[in-house]
Amino acid sequence: MLETLHISNYALIDRIDIRFHKGFNVITGETGAGKSIILGALSLILGGRADTRVVADPSCKSVIEAVFTVDGYDELKAYCQSADIEWDDDRCILRREIAPAGRSRAFANDSPVPLAKLQAVAMRLIDIHSQHQNQLLATPEYQLTVIDTLAGNKNKLAEYTRRYNTLRDAIRRLKAMRLLVEKNREDEEFTRYQLEQLDELALSKGEQEELENEKEVLTNLSAIKSALQRATAALSGDGQNAVDMIDEAIDSCDELDGVLQASDDIPSRLESARIEIADISSTLEGINERLLADPGRLEAVDERLNAIYTLCHKHRLNNGDELIVLRDSLRKKLDDLDNSDDQVAELEKEARRAKALAKETAMEISESRKKEALSFAEHLREVATPLGMKNLRVEVEVQPADMGPTGIDAVRFMVSFNKNQTLMPVGDTASGGEISRLMLSIKTIIASRMSLPSIIFDEIDTGVSGDVANRMALMMREISKSLQVTAITHLPQVAAKGNTQYRVYKEDDEHSTHTRIRQLADSERVDAIAAMLGGASVDDAARQAAKSLLNS
Repeated sequence: MLETLHISNYALIDRIDIRFHKGFNVITGETGAGKSIILGALSLILGGRADTRVVADPSCKSVIEAVFTVDGYDELKAYCQSADIEWDDDRCILRREIAPAGRSRAFANDSPVPLAKLQAVAMRLIDIHSQHQNQLLATPEYQLTVIDTLAGNKNKLAEYTRRYNTLRDAIRRLKAMRLLVEKNREDEEFTRYQLEQLDELALSKGEQEELENEKEVLTNLSAIKSALQRATAALSGDGQNAVDMIDEAIDSCDELDGVLQASDDIPSRLESARIEIADISSTLEGINERLLADPGRLEAVDERLNAIYTLCHKHRLNNGDELIVLRDSLRKKLDDLDNSDDQVAELEKEARRAKALAKETAMEISESRKKEALSFAEHLREVATPLGMKNLRVEVEVQPADMGPTGIDAVRFMVSFNKNQTLMPVGDTASGGEISRLMLSIKTIIASRMSLPSIIFDEIDTGVSGDVANRMALMMREISKSLQVTAITHLPQVAAKGNTQYRVYKEDDEHSTHTRIRQLADSERVDAIAAMLGGASVDDAARQAAKSLLNS
C-alpha cells in the first residue's frame, strides 16, 4: 500500500508529508484548495509528463517521493529483479525530481532508472482513477481493455502482438517486393540495353588505369627510350661503365691481400655489386626492346579509353571500376527480375504463415473475450444495481472485426437503465452520475481480480448524491478490505465512511499562499463533515447530522 507521500517545491506546495493508512482513506477540502495539485504530483510517480512551471522556487528542484509497503508482493519483486532494480522485501521507494532548468530524473529504491521503468513499477503498485477517466468508459478501447484485464489475456496479447508485428513486417516486405518488381518490369527493356553496352565493352578490373599508364608511355616513347639507353650505357655500355669499373676495383683488391681484413670480405661484396648492376642493366635493355614504336597501338589505346570515358560520362561515374560495379548490379537486377515470381511467391507464403499464426492466437483471445463478456455483464449488473440502478440491463457485445493490433474483435458495452428501454451503447445513454456509478462498479470488479495494492478515486462520485452516494461509499469501503482505497470527495456521505480523513486547505504567509494537508482527529471530523453538509455555517443540527453519518 501507499505508506507515505512527500512533495516539496511543487506549485503551491512548499512541503507536505502525508502518511496514509490501510483501509479507506478520504481526502476532503474546498474547491481550489489544492487536492488536484497533490494528485498531479503523485501522477509524476506514474510517469506523468514533467512541467517546469510547477517548480515554485527556481533556486531548488521539485521532489515527489512515495513509499510503498510491498511485503509479499512477488509479482513486483520478479519484475524489479528482471529489470535490474534494487529490491527491498519491505518497502519500495519511488522518487521523481524536476530541476528548474527542466531536467527530470527518476529513482526506484534510490537508484536512477529510466522513466519507463519507474512507470512499470508504479503501475504495479497504484491505480489513479481521475475524473476524466469516467469518459473513457464510452470508448471501445477502454471497454476492450476491461474485458482483456478480467479475462487474463495479458500473456496471450503479448504473444499476439509479437505475431501481428511479424505479419505486418511480412506484408510490408511483400508490398515492397511487388512494387520493386513492377518498377523493374517497367525498366526492363532499358536495363537490358544498358547491360548490353557494358557487356560489349567487356571491361576488366583496373583496366582503365593500366591503359592510361600505357598511353602515358606511348605518348613519351622517344624520351623514355633515350633515358633507358643512357642508363644502360652507364651501367654496361661501350666505353667507361659501372660494370667495368667494378671489375677493375676487384682486380686492384686482389693485390691487397696483406692489407684488407678477411672479415670485411671486400672482393666478394664487389662481385655481388657487379652481378646486381649487370642484372639491372639487362632488365633495362629488355624494357627498351619491348618498347617498340607502334603508332597503331597508341590509337587503339586512345579508342579504348574513349569508349570507357563515354560510358562513365553517360552513367555519371568516375572510372571503369565503377562501370563494372554498375554492370554487375544491372545483371543482378535482371536475374532477380527473372526470379521475381519465385521471390514474390515465397514472401506470399511467409505472409500467409504469419497471418495463420496471428489468427490462431487472435481466435484464442476472442474465445476468452466472449466467455468473459457473458460473466462480466452479469457481474456488472449485480454490483451496480444497488447503486440506484435497479432496472439496469447490461450486454457486452464481442463482434468480429478486421484483424488489427488488438485482435479480431470489436467490444461494445450496451446498457439500459429503464424498463422497456432498448439497449444502447453506454456513451449514448448514460448520464454523468450513471457513468460514475458504472465506472466504480467496474473498478470494484477489476480490484477483486487483481493484486494491485492501492487505488485512488478522484471524485468518482461526481454527479450523485443522497442514498446513491452512501451506497458508493459503502462499495469503496468494501473494496478497502482487500486493498488500500483513497477517495478525493466533496460528498459528506463518502467522507463519513472513511477510516481516515485528511483535509486539504490553503494557508497564507507574508509572501505567498501554500497548500497544506493534515490528518483529522476523530473529533475534528465532526466539524469537517458538518461543514460539508451545512456550508459556511456549522450549527448543532449540522454537527448532529455529521455524527449520525459517522456513526452509521
